[in-house]
Amino acid sequence: MKTEMGELIVGAYLKQIEGCDFIEYNARPRGGGLKGLDELDVIGMNFETNTAYLCEVTTHLLGALYVDNKTTVERIAKKHLRQKDYAETYLKNFKYIRYMFWSPYVPVGYITTGLSELPDLELIINKEYTKKIDELREIARRTTNDSGNDFFRALQILEHLR
Repeated sequence: MKTEMGELIVGAYLKQIEGCDFIEYNARPRGGGLKGLDELDVIGMNFETNTAYLCEVTTHLLGALYVDNKTTVERIAKKHLRQKDYAETYLKNFKYIRYMFWSPYVPVGYITTGLSELPDLELIINKEYTKKIDELREIARRTTNDSGNDFFRALQILEHLR
């Protein structure tokens, strides 16, 4: 499965800001079958801090929405449960687990209220998402080495235009 641009953005943040040593995109649990269909968009691992990051990424530019508001909250809640299940099954050796939902635009109201009630889920949405991009832009402005992430490389090129 092709890695989407939104996933590359999250991967760049995990590597450049959170210091992750390893990033995996579109990870599927081992064993196949129905469980194997439960992909996780981005997983980052920082071995120094013993922290794993499990990230759901929705890059709908007109607003995160699946059918309707209720369905959207339910679908993201279900994905969050899959994150937790994956962590309990495969990431037991990590002392810290951070669960994140990344989206550049989530309509404020029913969806943001519903998502804020999900335990342990960090919301990187709207203005918080923009702040994370700004942090990446600052690092891109100061660096020239290729980190192996196509999004971050494009950001470096844009920040170094003369």
